[in-house]
Amino acid sequence: MALLIKNGLIVEHDGRRKADIYCENETVTRIGENLDAPAGTKVIDAGDKYVFPGFIDPHVHIHLPFMGTFAKDNHDTGSKAALMGGTTMFIEMCCPNRGMDMLEGYEEWKSLAAGKASCDYAFHMAVAKWEDKTADQLDKVLADGTTSFKIFLAYKDFFGVYDDELFNVLTYAGKHGVTVAAHTENADLVSLMQQRLLAEGKTGSEWHEPSRPDFVEAAGVNHFATFLKLTGARGYVVHLSNAKALEAAITARKQGVQLGVEAVIPHLILDKSYAERPNFEGAKYVMSPPLRTTADRQALWSGLKSGLVDTVATDHAPFDFVEQKTMGKDDFTKIPNGIPAIEDRINLLYTYGVSRGDLSLERFVEVGSTNAAKWFGLYPQKGALRVGSDADIVVYDPKAKGTFSVKTQSMNIDYNGFEGMDRDGKPDVVTVRGNVQVENGEFVGKTGIGSFVTRSLAK
Repeated sequence: MALLIKNGLIVEHDGRRKADIYCENETVTRIGENLDAPAGTKVIDAGDKYVFPGFIDPHVHIHLPFMGTFAKDNHDTGSKAALMGGTTMFIEMCCPNRGMDMLEGYEEWKSLAAGKASCDYAFHMAVAKWEDKTADQLDKVLADGTTSFKIFLAYKDFFGVYDDELFNVLTYAGKHGVTVAAHTENADLVSLMQQRLLAEGKTGSEWHEPSRPDFVEAAGVNHFATFLKLTGARGYVVHLSNAKALEAAITARKQGVQLGVEAVIPHLILDKSYAERPNFEGAKYVMSPPLRTTADRQALWSGLKSGLVDTVATDHAPFDFVEQKTMGKDDFTKIPNGIPAIEDRINLLYTYGVSRGDLSLERFVEVGSTNAAKWFGLYPQKGALRVGSDADIVVYDPKAKGTFSVKTQSMNIDYNGFEGMDRDGKPDVVTVRGNVQVENGEFVGKTGIGSFVTRSLAK
């Protein structure tokens, strides 16, 4: 079906203008004033609303076996929740652990998403070990259009790589032009701190943050950057959480290291006091790296505005409070990590960055969509509203005020980490390649039309 969106204010990363957008055959074909359309075209009036390129979440977990359980979303529920929040594409962490065959894991993740996702998707391929066959396997992954990898410096002996393996992964990446995303915490130091705290009887969720302090994450950034410098690879730090780690990334860039920085919405909105809530309520807010201080939040917002932070993602990892988070009731190291946010990211970023902050609409689009597209080989197919771009469009109503709540969310989870907070706007219409998937704030589209997007190597 052809689609015409009229009278909206189109906002991209590099400017805004009042214009209409006409879409057919899944792409944007015309942009201009007072466009006409053939009979049968679906027409949407976007008067008094913003028209954004579809937002991209570059860091989500949908299928995730972790700490003896599984994340609660599947590709049906997770993709619909994403769309309700204006995200038209996500890049999922494909995370086979060290005990799994990497290529078998890749095929498993792909099969779980195929025909189930209602928005477009891609993967970062996690490399949890280096074997004789790993290079050949990565050749196959690259040939399939998955052009970014993920490595963990945390979670030793499960997801985490050793230094010789890290060197091999980055050497391969440097040779082939692959971007490598990294979780940068020192696994040994975290483990030793956890053991010390538990031995002292400090078992509650409030001890999660002290077990992995900010300078340990900063040391991880330094470690990753050192290997990037040695190998010439292109790196990207996921969910960077604090001022010390950001300073480490800035220092590496000054030394010529190609290094992107991602913030996630929980670190921008919440602080460590949430994980210190009594009666085990704090377990809802356990994630890694952990929530930090108010000063760290402010440093991330400052970096976001100044261009030091490139993207805003979620690290969406949904585990129920009842029955899953409670696995760690007597031992904080057993609390499944994650604060679900795939549905709330864009509304939180708009409310507290744009509406109540000083983030421009253009920068909002840049960090919520365009930069992710540029970093991961999608631009201008995604992250833009240009003739020839995919018709992934968000018509956003800045007057649709409300609150964040588990009672109104689509995420398959029994709590909302932002419960009761104000919301100053929300998507009214969301399209995926010209298909109207959300209208009037309700999912009205077709289940399972999301496509696996093959990507080029980022430039």
